[in-house]
Parts: sequence; C-alpha cells; structure tokens
Amino acid sequence: MAILDTLLFVTSVLGVITLGIWASKRGQKTDAETGAADYFLAGRGLTWWLVGFSLIAANISTEQFVGMSGKSADWLGMAIASYEWMAAVTLVVVAFVFLPKLLKTGIYTIPEFLEYRYGKLSRAVMAIATLVILVGVPTASVIFSGAKVVSVAFPDTPILGSLPAMCWVIGILAATYVFVGGLKACAWTDLVWGSALIAGGAIIAYLAFGELASRDANELIATKVATSDATVQDLEEAGGWERFILLNKGEAAEGPNGSGGKLHMVRSKDDPEIPWTALMLGLWIPNFFYWGLNQYIVQRTLGAKSLAEGQKGVVFAAFLKLIIPFVVVIPGILAFNLFSGDLKAEADRKNAAAIAQLATAPPLAFPFTPEFADVNPAAAAQMFQHNLSLVGTDSDPLAMDVASLAAANDRLVAQAKNQGLPAATLAIGYDYDAAFGTLLRNLLFPGIRWFVFAAITGAVISSLASMLNSASTIATMDVYARIKKDATNRQLVGAGRTFVVAFVLIATLIAPTLGSPAFSGIFTFIQEFQGFISPGILAVFLFGFLAPKAPRYLGWLGISANVVLYGFFKWFGGPLLVDHGLWFSNEMAFLDRMGLCFLIIVGICTAATMIHPLKEPVKMPEIANFDATPSKTAKWGGIAVVLGTLVLYAVFW
Repeated sequence: MAILDTLLFVTSVLGVITLGIWASKRGQKTDAETGAADYFLAGRGLTWWLVGFSLIAANISTEQFVGMSGKSADWLGMAIASYEWMAAVTLVVVAFVFLPKLLKTGIYTIPEFLEYRYGKLSRAVMAIATLVILVGVPTASVIFSGAKVVSVAFPDTPILGSLPAMCWVIGILAATYVFVGGLKACAWTDLVWGSALIAGGAIIAYLAFGELASRDANELIATKVATSDATVQDLEEAGGWERFILLNKGEAAEGPNGSGGKLHMVRSKDDPEIPWTALMLGLWIPNFFYWGLNQYIVQRTLGAKSLAEGQKGVVFAAFLKLIIPFVVVIPGILAFNLFSGDLKAEADRKNAAAIAQLATAPPLAFPFTPEFADVNPAAAAQMFQHNLSLVGTDSDPLAMDVASLAAANDRLVAQAKNQGLPAATLAIGYDYDAAFGTLLRNLLFPGIRWFVFAAITGAVISSLASMLNSASTIATMDVYARIKKDATNRQLVGAGRTFVVAFVLIATLIAPTLGSPAFSGIFTFIQEFQGFISPGILAVFLFGFLAPKAPRYLGWLGISANVVLYGFFKWFGGPLLVDHGLWFSNEMAFLDRMGLCFLIIVGICTAATMIHPLKEPVKMPEIANFDATPSKTAKWGGIAVVLGTLVLYAVFW
C-alpha cells in the first residue's frame, strides 16, 4: 500500500480497538469494580443496534470472505448462499422461540442452561465439547483465513506476506482488547466493523463488475460453466451483470466440479457438500445450532438489556444476512471469471512440494483433483504412471480423458493406502480460498485500499475477539467457577483473562496448518467438524425447551451419542448403508450426516421421554427485574425478513 494508505489503515485499526477499550471502561472507576457480568456480558446493557451489528461482525469474517467466497468460486456458486439466507429465517425463529427462554434464566453460558434443565454432568459434557471445537476449529480457522487474505494480497511484503507471521499478528491484536475490555469492548468495535465490512464488500463487488464489463470477451469465455451456451459475441454485446449471468448461469447443476451452473440454489442429491436433500433438514441444523446455541454468537443476545432489545437486534441482524451473499458470494464467482490464472498460480505454489517429491520417485501415492488433471495434464499423467508402478497395475494414462484419469487415480491411491503406503498432499487445480485475496490485490487502488483492508482486518479481529471472549466465558463460568465455588468477581475476571491468553496461543499454533488441501477449503472444515456436536446439542435443547418431562440424563447422553454417530457416518457409514441399499452414495455429504444424526438423537430422546418421563416438569430459574415484554416491531420485521428470503430463493432457484 501507499504510505498514506498504510497510515490510515494502521490508524483506523488501532483507533477502533482503542474505542472498544475506552467504551468498556466508561463509567468504571477502577479495574477492581469490573464484575463477571460486566466483563462477560457487558453488564447486560446492550441495546438493539449494538446487538445486531455485533452479531453480524462476530459472524461475518474471513470465514466468509475466504471460505464462502472460495466455495462460490468453485462449483457451488450461489448454492453456498443458503448458509446466509436460511440463517435469516433461523434468526427470526431464535428471536421468538429460543431467546425468551434463555434470557429469562439469567445464564452466562449456554452449557449453564443444561445444568438447570438436565444436571451438572450435561453442563460439563457440553462445556468441554464446545471448548475443544471452538478453540480448535472456528478460532484457529478465523486466524488462518485472516492471515490468508493478507498474505495473498501482499505476497512479497515482509511479515504481511508470511502466513505464519500474520497469524501471530492477528491473534495478538484480538487478544489484547478482549483481555482488557471483555464483551463490551467487542460490542463497540463490532458496531464499527460490522458496518464497514458490508461497505467494503460492496466496494469490491462494484469494482469486480466494472472489471468484468471491460475485460476482453475472448479471455472471459474460457471461464464459463460447462453447460453455458454463451459465445464470444454474446459477451461482447453484454454489460457487466449480463456477462456474469452468461458465464455462470448454465443449466441446473447435475453434479460437482462445475458440471452445472453456478447461479442455482439447488444442487443434485449426490453433491458432496450441499445436496438438495440438505436443504430439507441438514442445513437447518448448523444454522439453529450456530445462531441459537453457539456461545460466541448467543453471548451478544445474553447481554441485551431486555427481551425486546434482544429481539430487535436479532431481527436486524437477520435483515443484514440477506445482503451478505451480494458482497461475499457473488464476488467469489467473479474472482474465478476474472482471475482464474491467479488462482491456478496460487495452487501451483501449493502443489510445488508434491511435484518436487514426484521427481525423486518416493514411495508415496499422489492424489490429484480432476481440475488439476485438466490444467496440468503432463504432471497428472506422471503422477498416475507413478501410482501405477506402486500398485503393480498396467494402463495407459494418456488414453484417458480428464475425468476418467482422476477417477482411476483415486482408485490407485486407495490401493496404495491399503498396501500401507502414505499419500502425498492432494494436488489441486485452483486455490479457491485465495479468491477474495486475489480480488483485493488486483482491484483495489491507492486511496481506497486502507478502508477495505481495515474493514477485512477488523472483521477478523472482531470475530476472533468474540470467540476468545466466549471460550474464556465457558472455561471460567462452566469449569473454573464449578471447581472454585467461592471465587470472587475479581478472581473470575482474572481467570477469564488467563484463558484468553491460553486459547489464543493454542489457536495460533494450529492456524498455519489449516492451509493443507486435505481440509477441502476452510469453510467446509469449519462446518464439518462442528457436526460432531451441533446435531446432538440442538436435539437436547429442543427437548429441554419443548418437552418439560424429558428425563435429565438426555443432556449428556444426546451430546455424547452424537459424537459417536457422526464419527461413524463420517468414516464408515456411507459404504455400509450403500451395501444395505439404504443410501445412494459412498461419499455422504456432511450435511446429510448431520441430518441423520439429528433424527437418530431425536428418536432416542423421544423414546426415553415416553419410557422415563419426569414426574414433575423442571422449573427453570428466572432473573429478577428482567423486562421480558416481547417486541411488536421485531415481530413485523421478522415477517418481512422471511418474505424477503422467499423472494430471493425464487429468483435464484
């Protein structure tokens, strides 16, 4: 960046962090006056606009700008927007079903609710499971994806161009202000970053469409989807939006890897990530878990000053979710149309180690994607020939088309693994996670760079701070406070700050390893591994909310059983179900795994409730002097959000 851009960038980031710390300390005379409610829940005094912007800023980070835009650049296209538009409907339900029950109890954490409803063991099981997933998956992923954007945008700049170095910079910045100011500092910085984030994404989308309109049609035609019948002449006569449609519309998607259009919300049932079957149940599970029961999101609503303020804030966040795909998903699709060569170059950089190993002919099997075979046919043929020699099979790789070569190679790699031979890193054709960073590097100009990079950096820091604050809240209130029952407010806050430091160190050490293609993109990594807990937690909470006589042992049983079931379906379930005619594909999409786990846990809970119902319903505690009057404004706003979601699905169906 130019000197002025750099100064404005540094000033804005440090200035907003200072604002958050100042706002968190306003009205407090000394640090000793900071109580647990002040530090962990912002004194339960957040207004609707702070709640709404804080929810969005905590949620929208480089998980979306790297992971979601990467998935849209790949074959999923607009289908990935279901995470956002279905979340809008989910938030409306959370505002009127989940939120009243959670706020009335005066809880600090979601696991705390389980103790009141199911018992201490259930609270402990959820707290430990949540901490492992929260620190090891989304927290580490946000650090990695933030560092990914910066390192891709500035590959030759010291520190900025180093992914491990940027992981540490981002981790330290986020830990600093959450260490000092807790949730209140997060909420006030979120107010700035939430609005700046949407504005920054809109700027990128505007510049990308401008570039698309001016680009040579002969260059663009190579990036159209396989089923598009667009011609060079069609593109030459079209503007930016029309070119976007021509290149990406195609026919309805029939399968993965670009075989259909990118502007469809519904994909085939054998799609490995978002099959249409997942829209029926599987996708609702991570949405309801994330927005209604995920500590680092729900903690904002637990800090609302009243039920009405919380509901208005949640519905406002739902409205903003309708906008997000236009500033995240569509730019991701445009990144491939405009800069597919850059995405290939990033992939080549990742593939370099595997190709170098191939030259020495080590006893390794070399997996690669169909896209790699398409854009690197010579290297793919060499890898295939090497794998043939490993397993003692004879065939001619050059006589196969790309799809057949990749499929045949997959079988060879599987045979090699069965013989005890390790596999090299997966060779990929394009590095889709680099899509948004590539847009930043190629489209931004002096005078605007500072703002967009500040917004993206702020989003990373904001989300990371939120996760650290929530992880420390769970560790303090659900673990430390249960062990040291006579802990003072000062000791609780001190423990919370200690956990912030410990968790940021763990997550930052994990983060640089997430760049491996083995994770199939950062967005999939986050969603898939949360499946170990999300269906079970959602099921036991629904029974806790709606079945007052459900037995107490269901809390720990449902969560623990889900871990086992999800692991079974992930590693063994697909082939076993296919062998018995119960499923249609050996590769079971993780959203389908979630759906099956949820249905099984619900079945277990239903049977247990019918066989061992409680004699008397559990009476939940209620916080004194809490205003539990619902909001009529939020009710009408929620109806408008649901109708808006239906319209968007109709347009992109």
